[in-house]
Amino acid sequence: MRTPDDALRDIARRLEKTWSQVVTGASAWQPAFRLGSSGLTGRRLAEAWGDIHPLALRWDAWAATAGPGVRLDRRVASLHRADQPLPSTLVVDDIETAARLVGGPWPDRIVRNRRRAAVLRRSFPSLEDPAAILRLTDAWSDVDVDLLCRTARWFADPHPTGLTPRQVPVEGMGTKWLAAREPVVRRLAGPDSLELLPGRPPRVHLTYLDPAHLAAGGRRHDVATLGDVDVVAYRPRVVVISENRDTAQLFPPIEGGIAVEGEGRGAGAIAGLEWVRDAGDLWYWGDMDADGLEILHGFRAAGLRVRSLFMDLAAYERWERFGVDHDHGGRPIGPRSPRDVGLLEAGERELYLALCSPEWSRHRRIEQERIPLEDAAAVVRARG
Repeated sequence: MRTPDDALRDIARRLEKTWSQVVTGASAWQPAFRLGSSGLTGRRLAEAWGDIHPLALRWDAWAATAGPGVRLDRRVASLHRADQPLPSTLVVDDIETAARLVGGPWPDRIVRNRRRAAVLRRSFPSLEDPAAILRLTDAWSDVDVDLLCRTARWFADPHPTGLTPRQVPVEGMGTKWLAAREPVVRRLAGPDSLELLPGRPPRVHLTYLDPAHLAAGGRRHDVATLGDVDVVAYRPRVVVISENRDTAQLFPPIEGGIAVEGEGRGAGAIAGLEWVRDAGDLWYWGDMDADGLEILHGFRAAGLRVRSLFMDLAAYERWERFGVDHDHGGRPIGPRSPRDVGLLEAGERELYLALCSPEWSRHRRIEQERIPLEDAAAVVRARG
């Protein structure tokens, strides 16, 4: 026979499985929870009575303090020619009572989603599956859910077309917010596509490194716009992608070389440039930290055959004296759960896993700009 703790776990599982359908009215709350006493009869009951009787008394005490909306149904079993009432079914009248019994975040969660379900019914009466929207937005703040409803309402109603995300006139909505939540907006608004024009095309800042080009008076700095006419001054033989802007702009001369500013995790934009993809010698140089190695993996995942520059355990040990333990905001850099970085090479992966490990007691970051640029250029020239 199940204990009160067992029953509470059953209630919690039913809550997790059905709450969105119940609060939207898509299905009814199922109040009955069987306690497993139906098979306790005859000899089996007699043999287990030493355990069953204290448990039945425990159930009586629990039910007496469970509060309104909770009922303990019993069945009568015969033992030694005497009737013995045994708890058979716990009845929890509604989902609010279930949430109260389980406790934790559940009471507020049910109240919050009841309110949101009512808003969805008023604002989107034809919505086919409001429960799905509630599940998708359960962890959102009320501010974000309000913004979602207003944004989806704007797209659902007649509205101007041919706008970029920045031009959508919904108060409080930013383009990053819309980009992160577009699938939910689209599902709530109805159309298969929001029919928005692309935003500004990505731009890649670059620095020409070829000494002959520079000596002839050629420009040193340039910008390539993805999708625009290819206007680089020459097709590079060597491309060095550097996460640090200063490092890219001050990189020493390299014959046939161009240095590209990595711009964080912008692998897609850089990989979209034909002259980058066609370069015979392609390098990536970032900080020796978990972020930098994940970005390196991202460039390879985008299809670029990049070699890393000073981003393995041997390089770490060479330049460890420049290590730091805090980020640019002064926050300590701690361990983290490793991600899937299957495109890292052996030495790179060894460093990545070490930097992620809670057991790592050395510096967790070596910033690339601390390393002398001439040392980096010497490696590129020697291996080019």
